[in-house]
Parts: sequence; structure tokens; C-alpha cells
Amino acid sequence: MSRKSAHSPSRKFAAYPRLNPLGIGKSVSAADLIDSTFLAYNGGRLREAARLLAEKMLPKSGFIGMSLTGALTPAGLGKSCMIPLMKAGFVDWIVSTGANLYHDLHFGLDMALHQGSPFLDDVTLHRDGVIRIYDVLFDYNVLLDTDAFVREVIQGPEFQRAMGTDEFHYLLGKYVHARGAKLGLKDSSVLATAYECGIPIFTSSPGDSSIGMNVAAMSMRGSGLMFDVNRDVNQTAGIVYEAKSTGHTSSVVILGGGSPKNFMLQTEPQIQEVMGIQEKGHDYFLQCTDARPDTGGLSGATPAEAVSWGKVDPDKLPDSVVCYTDSTLALPLLTAYVLDRVKPRKHKRLYNRRDTILGKVRDRYLSVGTVSKIKTSRKVAKRSSSIGLKS
Repeated sequence: MSRKSAHSPSRKFAAYPRLNPLGIGKSVSAADLIDSTFLAYNGGRLREAARLLAEKMLPKSGFIGMSLTGALTPAGLGKSCMIPLMKAGFVDWIVSTGANLYHDLHFGLDMALHQGSPFLDDVTLHRDGVIRIYDVLFDYNVLLDTDAFVREVIQGPEFQRAMGTDEFHYLLGKYVHARGAKLGLKDSSVLATAYECGIPIFTSSPGDSSIGMNVAAMSMRGSGLMFDVNRDVNQTAGIVYEAKSTGHTSSVVILGGGSPKNFMLQTEPQIQEVMGIQEKGHDYFLQCTDARPDTGGLSGATPAEAVSWGKVDPDKLPDSVVCYTDSTLALPLLTAYVLDRVKPRKHKRLYNRRDTILGKVRDRYLSVGTVSKIKTSRKVAKRSSSIGLKS
């Protein structure tokens, strides 16, 4: 009979803790709940995501980029999650859909949104002037008043030129911040908080939102405002290059997928493939999504696939986490976890250094880049089969 205890771990399980949780007690913190009971399936992936963010992404002043898709701000996640993360120094730059920033304006202007139901009669809602985003309801006048605010603001002389979306959102955030101060609001708007903290916010498709629609309409009234998308592409690449060239890690936290996900990840191919600057990819990858990888869409593309593009450092692939869950579930839990486990960080204020950051990557590109085909250092793998090749 073996003297080894039935509860002694064997070598084959040495790297795997025993799954034997205690019962959930009263008044348990969200962070403790995640650590002690989120042990398997997508709960396990969320626990891995929380620890990745707290233990590897945030330490040593690593750069954190966050992308936002899906209607997160109208659901209140801007106020409940994004703003606390931003104020704690846990988000350094953002790529968002324009819609999330447009709906953020409702909160910054103290307009009312309501908890409703997804099962209401939309014909009746339309007749009564009520807008529905699944189970979020608000008056049609919220749209009209927000549109009017945007149009009024962008008439200002500082807007009458071409600019990157980060500069546009910084200037817009300044006006939202001022309006909030008059209304006695505090920590109500992501745009206003980004202005306070010097956090650049980019929109990958600036025409694809009500903000862009109002900018387009004002162009017919002679507005000189134009979005400089070339600057956006180079500026975001510059942020990643700034992180890597100064010895910091570059991490991406992706909520949903879509265009903001690609815009954030394409920074590394822009550096390597287009500019010809030697680099290896983002260090850490965390995504919360409900998209499948097998449909071929970017939203569901895995970090392993991103490695093939040079978007993610292949040496760091084991640290990548994809949690298949709704962002409205994941983000509050991740926020509670890191606020409990990690001390606030000093703001990097990347917006305030935007010209220096862009100049640095421009100088490097002009030094090593070329108009002809880039000579990459990537090793090309040999075909595993000779099928289709002439002898």
C-alpha cells in the first residue's frame, strides 16, 4: 500500500492547484470572489484576465491601451468603470467607437437615461419620442440637445482646421468639463475625465457616429474641421513605440472587438511592416468578447492569430487571455479587482506629449524606413508540404 496521502499532489498536477473552493460567505469583496470562486470555464478566464491586468500589465508603469465597442457608456459603464480606472492611472490611451463618446456626452451634460426593458413595443416608443438601446431608454430630445451642444462647440475658432481625433476629443472634453462644472457635476464624463488626466482618445471611424454626423453637417455651413486620420494612425503607433523604446510594456485591453480593436492592434504592423522599425508586438493581450473566431471576423480573432500579423509578441502568447463574456459583466468585475489589488499610478499624460511622441517615431521611420519593400528580420517558415510546387 502506498504511503502517499490521497490528497498529496502528484507530479503531473504539480503546476495545477486543487479545485476545492470554500463556500461564499457574507460581505465578500468582488476581488476575493473572483480569486476564490472564479475557477473554471469563462469564470476561470475572467480570473486569469484580472490577474494578468493586476500583476503583469499595470506594474512597472506599463502602457495600457483600452478599446471600446458596444453600447457601454449608455449602460453607465463610463461612469461606473471607465472613469475610476482612468482616474487611478490604469488607462493610458483609448480607442473607442464614436457612439460610445456621443452617449458619454449625455452624462456629461446631465441628461437622463433610464433603465427599461428589451420587450417594449418600439412602435409605441417611436410615437412617444422614446429611444431604446436594448433595455436603456431616453427621450428623443436627449439626442437633439446633444447634437446642438456638439454643433455649438465646434463652431469655435480652435476647431476650424484639420486635427487628429485625439485632439478633437481633448478640445470637446474641455467644453464638457466646463459645462459639468457649471452644472455641479463630478466624474460624470469619460471625455471630461480624459481632458483632466491627459488621456488621448481616438476614434477609428470618426464619421460613423452622431458626433461625426454633426461634424459633416457643419462642413456644409463652412466649418473647417476635418479629421486627420493619417495623424491618428501614426500617433497611435507612436504611443506604442514610445512604450517599447523606453523599456516599458505595451498592453491592450479589448472590450468587444470591431474597428477599435484592429486600430489598437495595427500599431505594431504599422511600426514593423510599414515603417520598417524592428519590433516584436504588444506584450500583453486581454479581450472580453462574445464573438467566435471561426467566422473569420476580426472581433473574434484570437491573440494567436494576431501573432502571425506581428500584432502580439509570440514570446508573450501564454500570457494572453480571451474571456468569452459580455463586457457589461466583465468590466465592472475587472474594475473592482484592480482597484482593490493595485495602488493608483501616476498619470502618463500622453496627450500632453503628443507632438514629442509623434516626432520620435517619425525620426526613427525616416532613419530606417524605405518606400520600396521593407527588409524584415522575420524568419519565413518553410512549407510543410511540397504539394502545388513544381519540381
